[in-house]
Amino acid sequence: MRVLFITSNKGKFKEAKRYLSPLGVELIRGRVDYPEIQADDLEEVVRFGLEWLRDKIDTPFFIDDSGLFVEAFGGFPGVYSAYVFKRLGNKGLLKLMEGVDYRDAYFKSVIGYYDGEIHIFRGIVKGSIGYEKRGEGGFGFDPIFIPHGFSRTFAQMTIEEKNKISHRGRALKAFSNWLKENLQNE
Repeated sequence: MRVLFITSNKGKFKEAKRYLSPLGVELIRGRVDYPEIQADDLEEVVRFGLEWLRDKIDTPFFIDDSGLFVEAFGGFPGVYSAYVFKRLGNKGLLKLMEGVDYRDAYFKSVIGYYDGEIHIFRGIVKGSIGYEKRGEGGFGFDPIFIPHGFSRTFAQMTIEEKNKISHRGRALKAFSNWLKENLQNE
């Protein structure tokens, strides 16, 4: 089964490919620019993206939007995570967190699949923001995010380890289960 993933993020594509390939899914990367609306909810951003792309792509496809939600900041950066990462990076977010003892945070991923209808899959992983960058793997805020129950950041984990517990891994699991259930005869 071939599935088109519309993303410019190489890290997201690599994680999704590693997750879906063992399930017999051939993941194809599509690079189509589309507007991301400013909204308070990842699902709203994904739905808009799917609706904007649906008339421009003639095959089923999916997109992903993810964010880091820092509880001490009321969920910021959340839907603005990509922008905040580009402007501040891990170093800037750690600077904002100086003197903050309550470091709980969570990553959320929303995958939207379009095959004539919109299908939404979500994944969340809770954790905390570390006090320094650790690890060389991953991308984005991975070097400062420590999932609950672990002492290592996402950037210190292999892709396989991260996919087992991450927000995107959980959304991909829900998506792959749906694919198996609904598309096995195609």
